[in-house]
Amino acid sequence: MPALSRRSLLGASLAALATRTAAAQQQSQPPATPTVGGDDAAFQPDTLFLTWHRDPTTTMTVQWVGTAGETADTAVYYRNATRGLVARLAPHALPLGPWEAKPTVAKPYPTTDFKVFRAELDGLTPGTDYEFRIGKRSPVYRFRTMPARATEAIHFVTGGDCGVNAHAIANNVQAARQDPMFAVVGGDLGYDNGRSVEVSLAFIRNYSRHMVGRDGRLIPLVTCIGNHEVDGGFGKTREKAPFFYALFDGLYPNTGYAALDFGDYLSLVLLDTGHTSAIAGDQTDWLDKALRTRRDHPNVMVVNHVPAYPSYRKAEGVGDKLGTGEGNRKHWVPLFDKYRVPVVLEHHDHTFKRSKPLLGGHTDNDGVLYLGDGSWGRIRPPQSPEKLPYLAAASGDYHLTLHRLQGRERFHLALDENGRVMDVCRTGQRRAGVVRAGG
Repeated sequence: MPALSRRSLLGASLAALATRTAAAQQQSQPPATPTVGGDDAAFQPDTLFLTWHRDPTTTMTVQWVGTAGETADTAVYYRNATRGLVARLAPHALPLGPWEAKPTVAKPYPTTDFKVFRAELDGLTPGTDYEFRIGKRSPVYRFRTMPARATEAIHFVTGGDCGVNAHAIANNVQAARQDPMFAVVGGDLGYDNGRSVEVSLAFIRNYSRHMVGRDGRLIPLVTCIGNHEVDGGFGKTREKAPFFYALFDGLYPNTGYAALDFGDYLSLVLLDTGHTSAIAGDQTDWLDKALRTRRDHPNVMVVNHVPAYPSYRKAEGVGDKLGTGEGNRKHWVPLFDKYRVPVVLEHHDHTFKRSKPLLGGHTDNDGVLYLGDGSWGRIRPPQSPEKLPYLAAASGDYHLTLHRLQGRERFHLALDENGRVMDVCRTGQRRAGVVRAGG
């Protein structure tokens, strides 16, 4: 699992990873404005965003937070925009298709008079552009379904520990410039702590405003839970994470963990590091089954909040106090080793880190890469690789990671909030039959 040099990365074979030149990065262009539809674009919720509950190739969930009565018609109207584009370029060749309507479901947004309005669009065509509007009095927005097969490179961004400050916004802008297919935030979204509705809404408003592709396409958001979504942080019930579950219970209807499969080419296994679901017991049993059933999938990536291999906090416990990630290392790491998980995306420590490839905590070229540590909008000084033998690289900069799945290889590019390339590495398919721990 060797690291690539920056020169190698920016060569012709990987040129697509750098989606903006330095000059373009300095222009700070605002997101594309959605096209106005209908006679009166009066309804334009500033909390509108997209996510998935099920198959990202054939569904899309549209949702926003608002109040009853803001608009008379809350149904989501949508149609195939690829067909519409052909019709606009050649008006007599193909007429625009009719709008289809999907009613929204409104559910409470806890501790407030607000509602979460949600419509899951299904039966969509994979790899296709769609346009939608809310009722007949909103702008027309765009999204794209994921392809059924990875015939071309798949690219997406990840990070965690965002907050709602200027650095978090700068990384939102930077992430959108990469024009990703979707974004994954691995916990600690806005730091609402299960108590602040203002912070929860500020995170969604920032995401809604800035996470827009160059063509006006809204970038879907996938999340997992972190301690700052929870009143009390760890070992709590779902009721202590009211805003997180109000927004994302479609993917997490009963537990804090889930898996999301993208066709036959990518599986995201999203875990709860003890915030509303215990690490040991049911979650570990579920993880064993989830990884076993996906052991032949080409790209299985685990996402969790608290790192198994921290870069700032102490991994070793003191007295009765457990070290950071001790539960992960005891219950989950053997499963990552056993089922040849290539990459685990971790957060919580507010640094950038890349581990060495690890098997059972020891360096092995056929091991698991632990990547991330969450500094989208919060930073701390990491411990040095000289002090932590499992670390390959670390930095105290704000960052996000752009991932590119290409054939049987994955490329991982860390960018700071100004678009500077901080780190590049490559992971390939792990070999079977060399596991030292857990099977």
